[in-house]
Amino acid sequence: MIPVMRPWLGPEEAQAAADAVASGWVAQGPRVAAFEQAIAEKVGAGHGVAVSSCTAALHLALLLLEIGPGDEVVVPSLSFIATANAARYVGATPVFADVDLATQNLTPATVEAACTSRTRAVILVHQTGVPADIDAIRSVCAPHGIEIIEDAACAIGSVYHDRPIGGHSSLVALSFHPRKVITTGEGGMLLTDRADFAERARRLREHGMNVSAAARHASGKAVIEEYVETGWNFRMTDIQAAVGLVQLGRLDTIVERRRALAARYAAGLGDIPGIVTVTDPPGGRTNFQSYWVLLPETFPVSRNDLLARLLADGISGRRGIMASHLEPAYAGHPHGPLPATEIATNRSLILPLFHQMTETEQDHVIAAVRRAAAVAA
Repeated sequence: MIPVMRPWLGPEEAQAAADAVASGWVAQGPRVAAFEQAIAEKVGAGHGVAVSSCTAALHLALLLLEIGPGDEVVVPSLSFIATANAARYVGATPVFADVDLATQNLTPATVEAACTSRTRAVILVHQTGVPADIDAIRSVCAPHGIEIIEDAACAIGSVYHDRPIGGHSSLVALSFHPRKVITTGEGGMLLTDRADFAERARRLREHGMNVSAAARHASGKAVIEEYVETGWNFRMTDIQAAVGLVQLGRLDTIVERRRALAARYAAGLGDIPGIVTVTDPPGGRTNFQSYWVLLPETFPVSRNDLLARLLADGISGRRGIMASHLEPAYAGHPHGPLPATEIATNRSLILPLFHQMTETEQDHVIAAVRRAAAVAA
């Protein structure tokens, strides 16, 4: 079976994890601090705050902006459900906006249509690593005092206007889940250019404690900590961070390989009538965290039938990005028309793409899609 994704993990990651275990420091400690600094430097952010997941990073971002009940947060429905859920965690109302079919990202027009006098923030997702147009959307939001939080769960290694995603906004959330380009197993990071945000985020991730466990142990004297506000347990472990440091060293190589494989997909599938494939947007360079294709209405089989055919051919595909407004968790949640979102979620699928994928494996996938399309090789 050709998997849809396989992390590139090797003996270096295993040794790094073993070294962390042997050190005796396995919870949040010096390796986490080193990982935070390395990621921030890589993407050009001021500060990195490692956390247990990208979801936790989004939650913290909203808390830092003091968003809560009565506030609205514009989000794409076409995103993993955690994007919308983060607004609910702080008691705010997620407001679903539509996307552009070519990028599957929010646009200035769809954001503006979803904003009201109660809008406090927009969570801007770089879907499947495709850079959203940050500057254009900021030009819509800034005159109204609306903050932008970048959900860059999929976007480490992507570039917007010649700068890495992660250094363009005051609040950016990353994911290191195994489906992402680099992984720590589970885990995420909040990036910010504000020292006050970083300080408070570090406190909130550790139960609201005014001094971290690592700082207490390093002080060499008795330290009586205080819990100055309600916090959470959103910590990353040193074992995870040790793996992450090795993975970060692989990032550029992984992105270049994924881009090469994406180019082969585009060449092999691009002549199928009506098909749309993920590509670089104007001013952006994607890491191809996932490779999606959007099937035309005229495609001979349905998206679900194509997934079944691929599976029968030993190929693991996935449905396209979910539409949160169609999930039971959001049944009855009010929203405006979302035509592009519903087309994308119903007619797109994700094909296998991973660093170790061979050209023979990829040719097998391309041939299977072409057979379903009734297009000769």
